[in-house]
Amino acid sequence: MLRSLYDWTLSFASKPYAIWALAFFCFIEASFFPIPPDILMIPMVLAVRQRAWLLAGICTLFTSLGGLLGYGIGYLLYDTIGQQIVNFYGYGDKFDHFRGLYNEHGILIVIGGGLTPFPYKVITIASGVAEMNLLSFFLSSIVGRALRFFLLAALLWYFGPFIKSFIEKYLGWLTLAFFVILIGGFAILKLL
Repeated sequence: MLRSLYDWTLSFASKPYAIWALAFFCFIEASFFPIPPDILMIPMVLAVRQRAWLLAGICTLFTSLGGLLGYGIGYLLYDTIGQQIVNFYGYGDKFDHFRGLYNEHGILIVIGGGLTPFPYKVITIASGVAEMNLLSFFLSSIVGRALRFFLLAALLWYFGPFIKSFIEKYLGWLTLAFFVILIGGFAILKLL
């Protein structure tokens, strides 16, 4: 079953409409969707390595644009929608402290959040709640997300054939490890 899902993902990744799906996925991930766009970008680059830079650019642009939606949720709708999203990721009780850090380090927080596996939607919503300068927020988003996605694209472009054969050889174990890390990450976030 995993093999057929993997093969389908690679075949889907090479279709022309896959770029639009990636753009949509990136947009919603930056404001509320829980799964990072890397999950779709990686097989798309592995399927057609020559598009690595285009795909990194699409991820950068659309996660940054989606970040504006997250910013809007924080700025306009925190009490009704934003707080529920932040609580879902386990940051509700730490959010006031986190929001206070924006006065001193807003740009660095957005750039750093764009680079790390920290849920980016928490960063975008917090930026809106803290009323961070919108232009500074957007430019910081572009920088952080570009660093992340272009680094990933470079690694996949350079090591692509090795990574693809490694994934195909150890697909079952890698899938298990992914879910253990994903579930464990949410559990740790809840405990912290």
